[in-house]
Amino acid sequence: MNNTTHSVKASEIESKWYLIDADGKVLGRVASEVAKLLKGKHKPTYSTHLDVGDHVIVINTDKMVLTGNKMNDKIYRRHTGYIGNMKEIKAKDMPSTEMMMLAVKGMLPKNSLGRKMLTKLRVYAGSEHENAAQKPEVYNF
Repeated sequence: MNNTTHSVKASEIESKWYLIDADGKVLGRVASEVAKLLKGKHKPTYSTHLDVGDHVIVINTDKMVLTGNKMNDKIYRRHTGYIGNMKEIKAKDMPSTEMMMLAVKGMLPKNSLGRKMLTKLRVYAGSEHENAAQKPEVYNF
């Protein structure tokens, strides 16, 4: 009996394209599902040290919702690196596409593999997208 575990090789990785419609859905719920697809955790060949995830297209981010009073209260902060230069922007003033990218980025690994995974994410504010040639499969959750 062979008791070895099969480890997927880089040449065996197959990547699909998924389309997610964020219309009326909560930001965090969509972001966690997108992160799962980008990591490849939905596949039986999932491996922590390889990028086995799929490409994801998110449309209609301008119609997604934030629960509670987050649209007015939530503040995104970043620092330029210079003394006293912390920039703050409220969620209502921030573009919805950037909000989605930041939410997904926070759920991916904080290393070169996570940065590579994030390049496979496309986010669009409206219902039109430029990736029709890839024939994305609609993903419902």
